[in-house]
Amino acid sequence: MANAKKLPSGNWRVNLYIGKDDNGKRKYKSFTAETKKEAEFLAATYNLKRKEKPKDITVGDAIDGYIQSKENVLSPSTIGGYKNIRKNRLQGIMDIPLNRLNNIIIQKEINAESARLSPKSIRDAHGLLSAAVSMYMPDFTIRTTLPAKEHKIKDLPTPEQIIEIVTGTDIEIPVMLALWLGLRMSEIRGLRFTDISEDGIITIQNTIITVNNKFIEKSQTKTYNSTRQIKAPNYIITLIQNANHKSEHIVTLSGQAIYKRFKRLIAKYDLKDMTFHDLRHLNASIMLALGIPDKYAMERGGWSTNVTLKNIYQHTFSEERKIIDNKIDNYFSELILKDK
Repeated sequence: MANAKKLPSGNWRVNLYIGKDDNGKRKYKSFTAETKKEAEFLAATYNLKRKEKPKDITVGDAIDGYIQSKENVLSPSTIGGYKNIRKNRLQGIMDIPLNRLNNIIIQKEINAESARLSPKSIRDAHGLLSAAVSMYMPDFTIRTTLPAKEHKIKDLPTPEQIIEIVTGTDIEIPVMLALWLGLRMSEIRGLRFTDISEDGIITIQNTIITVNNKFIEKSQTKTYNSTRQIKAPNYIITLIQNANHKSEHIVTLSGQAIYKRFKRLIAKYDLKDMTFHDLRHLNASIMLALGIPDKYAMERGGWSTNVTLKNIYQHTFSEERKIIDNKIDNYFSELILKDK
């Protein structure tokens, strides 16, 4: 990855690997600018211009260039996922020059990775590889046989069990935001006290993700429909009001800390194994069981599909929507009262 480093002068420099000389020694090209982003942009632009010289570019270089060219276009979680793929997957072909890449080499790497990764992980990595290679070598078509998709039926704990084990813990707020309101981890971490209006409307518009152990915050959600508003129930509002107000963010724990504490609670009480993200699946299942119409379920959860109804936001907080919100809130409120 062509990352810029700060110089003693205060400027930033990127040393971009551009191949090897006739003696096999690695060659680099330097790009210096006043800001980190500008230096990295210059390097990425140079990489793009080299598309007519794929012999000077490795597969890793192509993926780096593709990621940097999309840095301010795609969502932070998408970019973070790309960087994770670049660092941890398809490592057997990252140093191969593009002019030597062929479908046999790609298929062998896919076969090797399939022994340790899930079909979805393979497809994600293959998708990034295809996009990067296409940007530099548009005439090269990747034809790869990928592992078949897995259809997994999740057997999750009940909402009652989840509520019981998290009540009064330091992860009650993030868990209830995911279980009750369907928020993603990045949305929970990005939520600020100022995002909640006096009448209890939560505006979901900021996200925080972790990339290379660094927190990245953006006023941008995963998809267009992910930026949304939800009427928060009194129970969650009270939890938030009683939270520590030393930070502008409601939840100050890292995503990893929340995930680990949640998994420890699941194991401690011998519940069926689940991930933190499975709380969103549970939220969707509850809405299905309650007979919530698809368009309201999609609106609350911020899901995007090919059948998303147009003008969905025109019904936000309409009388019908208030009935839907109350129906969901009553369900959870009854669970809370039952446990007390």
